[in-house]
Amino acid sequence: MQQTLLYNLYNELQLGLTMNTHEGLAHGIDGEKLFYRSWRPEKPKGVVVVAHGFGEHSGRYAHLAQHLVSHGFAVYAHDLVGHGRTYGQRGHIKEWSFYRINLAIFCNFAHGRERLIPLFLYGHSLGSLIVLSLLTTQPTYLNGAIVSGVLLQPGSTTNPLLLAAMRLLSQYLPTLSFNLRLDVHALSRDPAVIEAYRKDPLVHGRASVRWVTEVSNTLALVKAKAKEIINPLLILHGEADTICRVEGARWLFQVVTHPDKELRIYPGGYHEPPHNDLQKELVLNEVVDWLERHL
Repeated sequence: MQQTLLYNLYNELQLGLTMNTHEGLAHGIDGEKLFYRSWRPEKPKGVVVVAHGFGEHSGRYAHLAQHLVSHGFAVYAHDLVGHGRTYGQRGHIKEWSFYRINLAIFCNFAHGRERLIPLFLYGHSLGSLIVLSLLTTQPTYLNGAIVSGVLLQPGSTTNPLLLAAMRLLSQYLPTLSFNLRLDVHALSRDPAVIEAYRKDPLVHGRASVRWVTEVSNTLALVKAKAKEIINPLLILHGEADTICRVEGARWLFQVVTHPDKELRIYPGGYHEPPHNDLQKELVLNEVVDWLERHL
């Protein structure tokens, strides 16, 4: 634990963070506690709740938080179940509702702490799917949502026979896990990002068979209900993303019927263009512009 705390402190010092940062525990759906981080200016004008991607944790969004705080937004992010410093087997989830309802509960927590100022969601990769699954429930308390590296068209699809086998195993051995073998070089074109990811003690690459089946089920559900989304939506995607293909982002933009929607595709961009790729400053400025237009 001490090594982890020192590592996180080192990262924040490297970023030159001068914001008010906080770490704590928030309640989850099953009474267990979710580890979270918050970054905030003195008088926030809006709050952004972040849902991170598979195998990572909230601490990897410090640069995003720094930029948003410098423009007056508070940022809250919790480590998903089975990730970072939150409880649970790495890469395992009993059922998808743990992700979706925990995010809704955490939104209420952050919104209350910031005295009900405008509230936005920001979901990346796995987090984008969690955000989209919440949006299909038509939450009216949100001012809008941002999704990046959209997990709708995975770069590598599971063989139907293998998926069927995983569904069977999920019933009897749900926690059986394996290494997803994520290509870390596909995250970003910045070598420093790859190096930091490799050295991060909180990063992992394991997934359970139950996790795979829950993601598969949610992909189908979100695709069936995406047209029902009623919240303003900003979609960000790297054109050269091989982890989550850009076709998924384009499909989402076409299917959503709400008129307040925008799609930004970044030429040459890898999986993490908003916060960790070479053009991150451009992308972050566009994120701030969109947030300010939706306050």
